[in-house]
Amino acid sequence: LPLTSSMSWPALYTQLVGANRHATSLGKIWLSVLFIFRVMVLVVAAESVWGDEQSDFTCNTLQPGCENVCYDQFFPVSHIRLWCLQLVFVSTPTLLVAMYVAYRNHRDKRKLLQVAGFLSAKGQDEELETLKKRRLPIAGALWWTYACSLVFRLLFEAGFMYALYVVYDGFQMPRLVQCDQWPCPNLVDCFISRPTEKTIFTVFMATTSSICMVLNVAELVYLVIKLIDAILFWIILFLSFKLCIPYKLIKTLSF
Repeated sequence: LPLTSSMSWPALYTQLVGANRHATSLGKIWLSVLFIFRVMVLVVAAESVWGDEQSDFTCNTLQPGCENVCYDQFFPVSHIRLWCLQLVFVSTPTLLVAMYVAYRNHRDKRKLLQVAGFLSAKGQDEELETLKKRRLPIAGALWWTYACSLVFRLLFEAGFMYALYVVYDGFQMPRLVQCDQWPCPNLVDCFISRPTEKTIFTVFMATTSSICMVLNVAELVYLVIKLIDAILFWIILFLSFKLCIPYKLIKTLSF
């Protein structure tokens, strides 16, 4: 089976959707871009373009082993495998949010069961159902978990983009490469199949990766602004309490 087909993308999508229920609007857009413009394109189209990568890599020599070493020189890691690895790494930080949410739900469920004796059976079921469907506000420990997941996503995206650029010397796929590795008898010319199509897909994947990075930065900025707003709220509330001045008046004067 092809690599992209054998991977369990639906299972990963299910886990990310569960965590994304507690995300911001930008986080939901990020998930759509990730799976519609990256995973779907990778599964449906990119695999067929790179499927003949090694078999159609030809060199103008009959020396045994020459084509293999030249291919290894110019393609040390397959684009498909690198992109699959990138998507797995980029998706993993979001699972940290899912783990924290699961921990919170388990903790609150345990607290609910401790006071379950004061509720009827129907009331217990309703409370448990509400607990499962609730959307946690991004505050406190969840804020830090979510912000850290965004930072790690940014680092992974940037790291893999840099690796792709360095390993393949840019995003342009050449039509011809020259190789003088042993056991090639001399400087031989090697030809890459579908170079234009591969260039288009490489640029497309790099562009969508950049879009995801922009969304991550925007979401991180949004979270920081919300945090500052919350801190200002508590400062104003504290001043209102200490100075015995109405909250609305202090808020008006502070802005």
